[in-house]
Amino acid sequence: MRSDEEHAAKMAKKKVAHDKIVAAKQVEKGLLIVHTGKGKGKTSAALGMVVRAVGHGMKVGVVQFVKGAMETGEAPVFRQLGVEFKPMGEGFTWDTQDRARDIATARAAWDEVKRMIADPSYRMVLADELNIVLRYDYLPLDEVLEVLRAKPEMTHVIVTGRNAPVALIEMADLVTDMTLVKHPFREQGVKAQAGVEF
Repeated sequence: MRSDEEHAAKMAKKKVAHDKIVAAKQVEKGLLIVHTGKGKGKTSAALGMVVRAVGHGMKVGVVQFVKGAMETGEAPVFRQLGVEFKPMGEGFTWDTQDRARDIATARAAWDEVKRMIADPSYRMVLADELNIVLRYDYLPLDEVLEVLRAKPEMTHVIVTGRNAPVALIEMADLVTDMTLVKHPFREQGVKAQAGVEF
């Protein structure tokens, strides 16, 4: 086991190296952030960023492409915080079973995202589950990429959902792939829990 003095010396050396790395990073810009993968937590992590942005006094907009058929626990909280929070979905495509309706719903939600992105007063826009509607070809990927490419320089845009398209991943500044290790729904037959899943 290391002595306190050895530990302090090692941490001082690490601090010097870390401070040098941080000092070299000078670029400030709005990021394109993608949360994807089969694991739970994509929306939850994005909403954590929303909280952080609100704490810094930023104007934030959230559009949910799938959620909307039922009220989630976060919706009333974010509205109280002054976040423009728009659950515009009608559930998953296997619930609606109406492709034309799903496409129209996705288009209406995308129009809201585009409006928010085009308005430079928004510092962060969350397009929750956009990857789902892209996977089902409810929106043209080229159009989505074009809008994201042209976003205002200081606007952060977060896109969530499984199966993010490769082109979106390549364009993004930050990509996190949530990995499913264990989930009570699959292993134990536990239904979705308020406060955890919605």
